[in-house]
Amino acid sequence: MDFVAGAIGGTCGVAVGYPLDTVKVRIQTEPKYTGIWHCIRDMYRRERVWGFYRGLSLPVCTVSLVSSLSFGTYRHCLTHICRFRYGSADAKPTRTDITLSGFTSGLVRVFLTSPAEVAKVRLQTQTQTQTQQRRRSSASWPSGAPPVCPVPPAGPAPGPKYRGPLHCLATVAREEGLQGLYKGSVALLLRDGHSFATYFLSYSILSEWLTPSGHSQPDVLGVLVAGGCAGVLAWAVATPMDVIKSRLQADGQGQQRYRGLLHCVVTSVREEGPRVLFKGLTLNCCRAFPVNMVVFVAYEAALRLTRGLL
Repeated sequence: MDFVAGAIGGTCGVAVGYPLDTVKVRIQTEPKYTGIWHCIRDMYRRERVWGFYRGLSLPVCTVSLVSSLSFGTYRHCLTHICRFRYGSADAKPTRTDITLSGFTSGLVRVFLTSPAEVAKVRLQTQTQTQTQQRRRSSASWPSGAPPVCPVPPAGPAPGPKYRGPLHCLATVAREEGLQGLYKGSVALLLRDGHSFATYFLSYSILSEWLTPSGHSQPDVLGVLVAGGCAGVLAWAVATPMDVIKSRLQADGQGQQRYRGLLHCVVTSVREEGPRVLFKGLTLNCCRAFPVNMVVFVAYEAALRLTRGLL
C-alpha cells in the first residue's frame, strides 16, 4: 500500500510546486536573474502564465510512478532491515535503519527520474536559450557595420526546438544518444541519495516529537508540520548538487560548455563564486514546505484509508 499512497502523495505535490520549480531552474541556469522576483517578473512579462508550466505534462505522468517507487522502496527496504536485524518486520527501526532506507530510496529513483529531469529542464530553459542564440547571432556582425544588402528571411522565424516532453526526449536521444538522457545523472545520484536519507529521517524524528502522548501517530497538524520541515531540510542539503544537475542537463542546447560534473562545479564557482552552489536555496525551501505538507498528508491519509478498508 505504500506504493499506492506514495503515488497519490507525489501527484498532489507536483500540482502544488511546479511553477516555483520552473523559476528555480531558471535562476540556477541563467546568471542574468538577480533574485526570485526578478525572475518571476521577467518570465511573466515574456511568457505569461504558460511559461511557469513548461514541461509539466511529463512530470505529471511520471511523478506518480517515481513517488510510488520512492515511498515503496523506502518502506520495503526498512521492513527487510528490521526483519534481518531484529527478527520482525514490526520492530521499531533505529535512525540508522531509516537513514539507510531513505538513501536507498533516493538512489533507486534516479534511473526513472533522469530522463524526465532532462526533458523538464530543457523545456523550462528553452526560451532563454533561444534568446541567447539570437543575441550571439546578432553580435556576429561588426558593430555599426550592418550588411550592405540584407536578405529578407525566406520564411517565418523558426519555432521552439522542442515541441513537448516526448519530442524533447526523442530529439535528445537522436542528437546526443542514450547518454544524453542521463546527462547529470551522477549529480542526481549525489543529490537524491543524501537528500532522501535526510527527508525520511527528519520526517520520522519530527513525527515522533509531534505525536500526542497516548497516541501512536501524529494528528493532521503534526503530519503537516513534519512533512513541510522534512522537505525544507532535504532541499537544504540537496541544493548544491541540484544546481550542478540543472546546469549539466540544460547544457547541450547549442555549444556544450561543461565536460563533466567536476568541470561544471569548478567553472561555475570560478565564474560566479561559491554562492552559485546555493542558487535557488530560498526558493527551494519556500516551495518544499507546502509541497511536502501536501505529499505527506495525502500519503498518510491514503495509508490510513486503505488500512481501514482492509
